[in-house]
Amino acid sequence: MKKLMIMGAGIYQVPLIKRAKAMGIHTIAVSIPGNYPGFAVADEICHINTVDYEAVLKVAREKQIDGIVTAGTDVAVITIGKVCDEMGLTGLSFEAAKIASDKMLMKECYEANGVRTARFRKVRFEDDLEEAIRDLEYPLIFKAVDSSGSRGITRVNKPEDIEAAVAAVKAVTRKQYYIVEEFIIGEEFGAQAFVYGGKLQFVLPHGDYVFTGDTGVPVGHFAPYNLSEDVLRDVYEQTEKAIRAMKLNNCAINADFIMKDGKTYVLEIGGRSGATCLAELVSIYYGFDYYEKIIQAALGEKPEFPQEKAVPNASKLLMSDRDGVIRSIANHNPQDERIYEVMFDYRVGEAVKKFKVGPHRIGHVITQGRTLEEATQVLEEALKNIEIRVE
Repeated sequence: MKKLMIMGAGIYQVPLIKRAKAMGIHTIAVSIPGNYPGFAVADEICHINTVDYEAVLKVAREKQIDGIVTAGTDVAVITIGKVCDEMGLTGLSFEAAKIASDKMLMKECYEANGVRTARFRKVRFEDDLEEAIRDLEYPLIFKAVDSSGSRGITRVNKPEDIEAAVAAVKAVTRKQYYIVEEFIIGEEFGAQAFVYGGKLQFVLPHGDYVFTGDTGVPVGHFAPYNLSEDVLRDVYEQTEKAIRAMKLNNCAINADFIMKDGKTYVLEIGGRSGATCLAELVSIYYGFDYYEKIIQAALGEKPEFPQEKAVPNASKLLMSDRDGVIRSIANHNPQDERIYEVMFDYRVGEAVKKFKVGPHRIGHVITQGRTLEEATQVLEEALKNIEIRVE
């Protein structure tokens, strides 16, 4: 029986663990101790911090794993690269993983290789910030370079907002520097893609539903995302250039873009599948199990990515508007094949947080339809039929 080490045991790793088990693979979930749902699903648990790549590598060798992978998080990507390199496994390299795990290195690669991206500056906490960013134009985005899930990212519209933005970065980063970049005013969207054997297998642009807080936080997605042929070619070209610049290979790709004046600007690209139902978006749209493809790639099994189907679908997170405890959950939706999935992350009696960033989700709803309009209409109706009381 093959052994697959899965980095993380959170809600976005659970489908990966379940699919691997269904494929007859022995699953090893790696995470710090905590109330993580993946622990109850995996065949085996290792309580190790997923960023401690030396400790993970030691256990991976002891257990003679056949592959290592994650979904929905950037945190463990650098560890995956280290283990793949040291054990000769299929996956992104340690060099590529370091670039994908540090937004500063990523931006520097883009700049050096002609990838269209926003102007930026690297700033150390001890630097004269005013001097460092004096030639950038507001609004600005302050970013921790080593976080995911929109943590440590704040839009700054005026100088008076800077102090809070720097504090938000400090609260989540392990680095001594951060990035400040110009906020490009345009249309945000994303794409899921996969690179295997040095070849880009597919690029699937998707639209984003965004929650506006300190910065825009994706709370759902939809596909197809209607773009002209010219823009689609530009998306593909910029994605391919960014992937080459970052030296990514044998991994899923999660890309964030902004379109301005018909041109695609790359915000960032991660060497893993997207969160917020994005793996499900790919599965529904193309008609194959995307988690299965991710697992096959990690095991070196050369997955195929058929693209004959194009099933419109949409998804949104379930969220709370306050901190509190869930007092009741009710799903009044009738049986409907267009409702692909309704999931609740918490049970009655459990505490939840007011939504600010992606990990504060309390569930999700995914729908599909013959057209995107149908899928989105079903989604809105399904959301209305769900009642979650938080006090």
